[in-house]
Parts: sequence; structure tokens; C-alpha cells
Amino acid sequence: MVSECQSACTFSHSQLLHSGAVLSALQTMAFFTHQVIRGLSSSAVRNAAIKHVTIIGGGQMGAGIAQVAATTGHSVVLVDTNEEILKKSAKGIEGSLKRVVKKKFADKPDAGAEFIAKVMANVSISTDAASVVGSTDLVLEAIVENLKIKQGLFGALDKVAPAHTIFASNTSSLPITDIASSTSRLDRFGGLHFFNPVPMMKLVEVIGTSATSQDTFDSLLAFSKALGKTPVSCKVRSSGIPYDTIHYVHHMPFRSIRLHERGHGSKEDIDIAMKLGAGYPMGPFELLDYVGLDTAKFIMDGWVEKDPGNPLMQPSEMLNKLVAEGKFGKKTGEGFYKYK
Repeated sequence: MVSECQSACTFSHSQLLHSGAVLSALQTMAFFTHQVIRGLSSSAVRNAAIKHVTIIGGGQMGAGIAQVAATTGHSVVLVDTNEEILKKSAKGIEGSLKRVVKKKFADKPDAGAEFIAKVMANVSISTDAASVVGSTDLVLEAIVENLKIKQGLFGALDKVAPAHTIFASNTSSLPITDIASSTSRLDRFGGLHFFNPVPMMKLVEVIGTSATSQDTFDSLLAFSKALGKTPVSCKVRSSGIPYDTIHYVHHMPFRSIRLHERGHGSKEDIDIAMKLGAGYPMGPFELLDYVGLDTAKFIMDGWVEKDPGNPLMQPSEMLNKLVAEGKFGKKTGEGFYKYK
């Protein structure tokens, strides 16, 4: 059948070659058609708002982003490998919304219940990422800080996601360029770094690589604003990691660990000093417990491997000991602090 099609196409083309006028007309038509399609395509990219979001990872960050996106009217699919994790994520989102209701709908219980129902209706869950990305505008990853795992995820989804779909990572420690290299959509790949706890923290770092198109970057900025967040554009080093993220997520907490290990201050005093003196909503040790000490170790180990000569990023005996003991922070009931 293929050979028959090729013969038919060749025959038709050879016939047209006998008529210079017809060929010229077709060439002119093709040129203008190409320009129109190109213009429509560019316009569609510029004007397309991100409405459907697929969030990979049902942990604190993923669930927090899902809550904010659903609250602002976006259709959200939250994906994780385990059904129990997703049920816990949905329960956590609903619990967080109930706390919002207590403040905003204190005297209107019916309106509060309607608010929660409306937001939760925007959220669905799935354990099969490949099956739900077919109609999504944005795939946002918030999984473990492991480059190979992230590359494997995006590499697989790149084969099934629509051409217009933007990919983004919430990574706080890995090069966006390295993650994006596993896909064929370098121009539609960027970073969206949210801060914990997502519903409370206003800042979002929007990260573009040298390959990220302006349309993609603008779409990520617009999406961040649509969530009610304040986006900042981050410069990317040759490593692919933005300066702002390094200073906030790594330097402050890890320097605090060094200070405590050297006996310059208790974790309580350091936390109080940063909250009262610098206006932080959480102290660095509280933040590490909230994020998860296992995640913090992933980050530190990655930096040790990438930059072994950096004294700031040398392994922390204190952090390693807590993780080895299974004390990951709030999620296990104990980290730098104990939680009931």
C-alpha cells in the first residue's frame, strides 16, 4: 500500500511539473498557507492560558501546588505512584482548605462548605501519569531530588504529552538544563520553584534556560500570577540553577547547620534570630523539618557530588545521623525537633 501511495504521489507531481503556471500558483499558495499557519500557531501559543495542570508528586509541595491551582479555578490532576499517598494528599488539601474557611467564612458555614466542595471538584488523582497528560497544558514535577528519576519521568512523558504542553520542575537543587535534556521540548521546559508551605508563601521563582522560549517563559509567569503568587525571573548559571534558589534554599539552612555543629548557637536560638531578626516565617531548622531531612540530605549529597571542593556543601554528620535514625522531621514525628 505504501508503494502504491508513493507511485500515485509521484505521478501527480510529475503531471504538475508539465504546467509551470500551476506549479507557480501552488508554490505561492503554499508560501501564504505556511505564513498563515505559522502566525496562527504563534498567536495560539502567546494567547493560550494554562488551564489544565498535571502535578507529579503527592507530597507536601505537590499537594500544596495542587491546592493553590484548584483554588484559582484550574483543573488539576495530582499524580503519584501510590493510591494511599494520593488519598492522604487529598485529605491534606481538604484539611488545609478547612483552615482557610475558618478565617474567611467564619460567619458563613454554608458558603465555606460550598467553597471547599468547589475547590475539591477541581482536583482529581491518578497513579498513571502517562494516561492523564493527553489534555494537559502544564506538567509540573515535584518529586524526589534525584536527577535520573526526574529525567526518566520527563523522558517518558515527553513521548505522550501534546506538543503544546509545557514541562516544568519544582526542583530547588538540580540543574533545569540537565532535567530538560531528557526531552525533545527544550523550548517548552522551565522551572517553577514554589516555597513551602505553598498556600502561604507568595514567592514563585520562574526559571528559564538558554533554550526556553519567550512564549514558554511568559506562560509560566502568567500562570504564577494566576495562582495569586508573585513571580520573580531567575537567572540561570551554566549549571542551570538559579542564583536566588541557591541562596535561599541551600545557603541559609545549611549555614545554620554549620553554626549549630560548631557550637555557635542552639537550633532554637538560631531559629528565633532568623524569625525575629530577618522576618522569616520559619527558622531554618523548622524549615528543614517541614521540608523533610531526607530531602535535605538528597540536596546536600547532590551538591557534594557536583561541587566536592565547596566547604559549605560538605556532608553534615548531624543531618546524616538524624536521617539514618529515620528522623525526617514533621512527617515522622521527629527531626531537629520533636512533634506530637
